[in-house]
Amino acid sequence: MEREFVFRRRFLAPLLTELLDSGRLPLRVVHNDPKVNNVMVRRDTGEALCMLDLDTVKPGLVHFDFGDCVRSAANPAGEDGDLDRVTFDLPLYRAVTRGYLTEASSFLTKKEIEMLPASVKVITFELGLRFLADYLRGDTYFRTTRPSHNLLRARVQFRLLERIEAADLHSVL
Repeated sequence: MEREFVFRRRFLAPLLTELLDSGRLPLRVVHNDPKVNNVMVRRDTGEALCMLDLDTVKPGLVHFDFGDCVRSAANPAGEDGDLDRVTFDLPLYRAVTRGYLTEASSFLTKKEIEMLPASVKVITFELGLRFLADYLRGDTYFRTTRPSHNLLRARVQFRLLERIEAADLHSVL
């Protein structure tokens, strides 16, 4: 099951890095771990103030941050969720994209903006591959709490990717 899934989507793996290597996407400083618990938020207003956990900051693509932010936020089932509950929250994706572009469109290139939807697919695929590879290696990287935990995580990401593929991500741009 996983082998065929990965094989059919193998083109996603190099998509962003090939654009970087060809100079069509610029290298920028990115956070590389843009999840909700890495954002400091004002208690009284709920306004985001800044990113925390800066040990992951380094040169990269804005797509790494955008794609991972959407991937982690838009699946209410989470990474360890029940496969039957995996969904892609398209309205949340639209809200994140609009908010992101409100702040970032002034400095992003046209190609960077064009590739934002693809980044959600690439990052979801990549994380699924990382979970699958760790499972096949004997769970040596990601902490697990039960047998086949990383296999479940891989399947959740692959199911999420299927849901993302079925959504119209370009409608926001």
